[in-house]
Amino acid sequence: MSGSHARLAASPSLPATVSQSLTMARRGLLRIRHDPQRLFDVVALPVVATVMFANVFGGAVAGGIDAYLPRLVPGVMVQIAVTASVVTGVQLRDDMERGVFDRFRSLPIARTAPLAGSLLADVVRYVLAVTITVGVGVAMGYRPDSWTGLAAGALLVIGCAFAISWIFALMGVVMRSASAVQGASMLVLMPLSFMSNALVPVETMPGWMRAIAEVNPITHLVSAVRALAAGDPSGQPVALALGGAAVILLVVSPLTVRAYVRAA
Repeated sequence: MSGSHARLAASPSLPATVSQSLTMARRGLLRIRHDPQRLFDVVALPVVATVMFANVFGGAVAGGIDAYLPRLVPGVMVQIAVTASVVTGVQLRDDMERGVFDRFRSLPIARTAPLAGSLLADVVRYVLAVTITVGVGVAMGYRPDSWTGLAAGALLVIGCAFAISWIFALMGVVMRSASAVQGASMLVLMPLSFMSNALVPVETMPGWMRAIAEVNPITHLVSAVRALAAGDPSGQPVALALGGAAVILLVVSPLTVRAYVRAA
């Protein structure tokens, strides 16, 4: 890398960094456009999960599918969006392994722009996951008490998924292979998703599992979306979800950027 390029990459202005990050986000969207199969998980999983869980748990949990949908749709919405955030770390590690980020390093751009662009582009995945989950739920008979509240809940889920994606981005930077990132991420995500109130009431769980479920951030996020969709914007679950996302961003994003700059 030439000396002039090194100086440009070391100290870009904030507007230039933002512009370069948006350019990298556009690159991520173009990759999706040229390879739509990258969206398979956020298009197919919401359909499969909503239909399957409604028919498997609906009668046992709520006495019927119609009564279960107000509980299920917010739960699946959160589960799918959070699961989709794992892909951020996997794709980041894959790009680093294939030398894509080495080529970016030779360009006169901010070193954090490729990382920020990748995270921003993945917001489209969360939007799709949330939209399709709600669409399938509505097709099955789901009718929230407050559409405005449901929209606010969807935005809350997208924001929290973006915050959580920083955790998996950190794993993508520090781990040595994309398969290792995916394996470790799912190991963390599975208990978080299922030891929560997303699909069943926590009161039905054994005592030790219920204690975990009650402090699980997924439980607080699902409760917040249900409350908003029910037209009850009670502050506590929403504040807990927003507070958790803010803590992740404040703590994890600097660690991710630092690890990425060292590795890139």
